[in-house]
Amino acid sequence: MSILASFLLFLHMIGLAGILAGVLMQLMTDNGKSVKVLLHSSLLQLVSGLLLVGVQEMGDLADVNHIKIGIKLVIALAVVVVAFINKRNPATKLATVAGVLGVLNIGIAVFW
Repeated sequence: MSILASFLLFLHMIGLAGILAGVLMQLMTDNGKSVKVLLHSSLLQLVSGLLLVGVQEMGDLADVNHIKIGIKLVIALAVVVVAFINKRNPATKLATVAGVLGVLNIGIAVFW
């Protein structure tokens, strides 16, 4: 179970890097085109986070703070929704919101 949890954590971090890279790519290009990496990375982070919590619960690998996980889930869902809307109607403000929410999720994970 520990190897699976480590692999899921690795995928979760790759998703976070993709979100931040997608935001920066959209802000730097300034041509109004949306980058798909933002949507795909937000979905990767959401799915890997859910699986990571499930593995930790099943294997008794760590005590899970359910309030923290619930807040992080709501923020991750918001990032997915913003990324989906951004894919339909590209706007730098939406990409910025997705980036800020992603960084907020990091802060909650590290400091709580």
